[in-house]
Amino acid sequence: MTDPIADYLTRLRNAIKAKHKVVEIPASNIKKEITRILKEKGYILNYKIDEEANYQGSIKIALKYHPADGTPAIKSLKRVSKPGLRRYCGIEEIPRVLNGLGIAIISTSKGVVTDKEAKEMNVGGEVLCYVY
Repeated sequence: MTDPIADYLTRLRNAIKAKHKVVEIPASNIKKEITRILKEKGYILNYKIDEEANYQGSIKIALKYHPADGTPAIKSLKRVSKPGLRRYCGIEEIPRVLNGLGIAIISTSKGVVTDKEAKEMNVGGEVLCYVY
């Protein structure tokens, strides 16, 4: 597998389309940070990191749906920076997703943060993905 973050996003996308309640994904440090951000921003219900699943562990993510009509909280997950074409942004070029309604997840020198947190910390970095 050449792009584990794209695999992570694709597993989430597929689970949402199939209306699954829980999805299990192989763990890595960056995937744990992305999952933490998704939980903080209210895109997923909860997550649990299982270290004993295999060598690298796994992340179990409980997906969030609207109680009345069953629409998912995550409408779109888009990978921006790919292994073949990395996308970096400075402080001035930090992207706004859906005019501020979505989030951009950025890997900075101070950790994996959202676009708003990166502006507050005055740092740029690699734009990993857009979520809305």
